[in-house]
Amino acid sequence: MSTRTAEERQREIVLVARRDGSVDVTALATELGVAKETVRRDLRVLEDHGLLRRTHGGAYPVESAGFETTLEFRATSHVPEKRRIAAAAAELLGDAETVFVDEGFTPQLIAEALPRDRPLTVVTASLPVAGALAETDTVSVLLLGGRVRSGTLATVDHWTTKMLAGFVVDLAFIGANGISREHGLTTPDPAVSEVKTQAIRAARRTVFAGVHTKFGAVSFCRFAEVGALETIVTSTLLPTAEAHRYSLLGPQVIRV
Repeated sequence: MSTRTAEERQREIVLVARRDGSVDVTALATELGVAKETVRRDLRVLEDHGLLRRTHGGAYPVESAGFETTLEFRATSHVPEKRRIAAAAAELLGDAETVFVDEGFTPQLIAEALPRDRPLTVVTASLPVAGALAETDTVSVLLLGGRVRSGTLATVDHWTTKMLAGFVVDLAFIGANGISREHGLTTPDPAVSEVKTQAIRAARRTVFAGVHTKFGAVSFCRFAEVGALETIVTSTLLPTAEAHRYSLLGPQVIRV
């Protein structure tokens, strides 16, 4: 039997979840030499502390001030779901001529799904987004300057927000690390939060696009209320009843 204290065991579980992207109750029980029920109890505690979100048979880490997944990792998780969401989000372009595209893997997929048959100006803090669109004849790219964050390859700080404050854009495609009805849209880093806040302020319409696991998750910095969004685009993995609760706060909710 394991001689670890509950606290040591829980710390180990968080480390494994952050390293692997998720944990499985059965595998943890074997690895830690404890009963499955003990692991489940640990996961409940960790969920109460906002470190993990439980799923059927396991859990995955919540992004926080001390932990954020890299763009590289995001490009490997929930990819088919993200592609469906991105395609549906890009269809909301309407007659917009100027668009802000946020940092992150799903917004990058939205950028790649934007139409190439008409002139479009895209404002972004994301180097990968700028790179994906820079060679397109019809798309004019404005890359916001600033300090580049290594994990997400996006610019932040006062240079970025000051430049953004000079624009009015027709539509902003925004990502977040978490969205909840109580706490709104959140992200771990205050510098990123500032950029997102400014982008929403600059936009006539705001669309949030994100996978079902973002819902109910809460990170460190709040940058918008759910009511600030025109539309939420997610997948059918978010239950209908939950989608309806979000729609009651104002935005249209599209599940694909």
